Order: sequence, then structure tokens, then C-alpha cells
Amino acid sequence: MSHRQVRTRSAERARDAGQAVVLVLAAVVLAVVCTVALASFGRSVLDHEQAQAAADAAALAATTGGGEAAQRLATANGAVLTSFAVLDAETGTVQVTVAIGSVRATARATRAP
Repeated sequence: MSHRQVRTRSAERARDAGQAVVLVLAAVVLAVVCTVALASFGRSVLDHEQAQAAADAAALAATTGGGEAAQRLATANGAVLTSFAVLDAETGTVQVTVAIGSVRATARATRAP
């Protein structure tokens, strides 16, 4: 093997090693972006579930305790009561809407017969 061939192979190895670094960095960046996106999606799902649970609890409380009870239950569940309406006074059907951050949830409930 000549001196020139040895030098050419060394240059090829150095170039290949440089390419590997770029590929590894790209993979790391992609992994970080995916992790951040997944965390954001997970947070959104949790906020929605918490808002719906707060709305359900507030609506059930409102069937017997009115708007004040709905407000207490919404607050106890980390939400803000944004609307309360009695849809049918005879059956005691109510509808409430709560918010947790930018997530809103609505629930209806009726007094049991």
C-alpha cells in the first residue's frame, strides 16, 4: 500500500466520522422536539380531563345546592365556574361551564326522582 493510499483512507475515515456527528445531532434534536410535543399534548389531555371532572362535580352539586354549590365544587377542583343555568326548574336540570386555563368543559345534571 502506498503512502498516498493510506492518506486517502485516513481522509475518508475523518469525513465519515464528521457525517456521523451530524446524524447523531439530528437524531438528538428530533428526539427533543418529539418529547416536547408529546409533553404538550399530554398536558392538554390532562387539563381537559380535569376540566370535565370539575364540570361534572359542579353540575351535580348545583342540582341540590344551586349556583353557590356549583361555584364551590368548581373551585375545589381547580376550575373557574364561567356559567350556570337552570334549564328546567321542574326536573332540576342544570348546565354549568367551567374553565381551567384555556380549556372549557360543560356538563348537565338532573335531580334524581
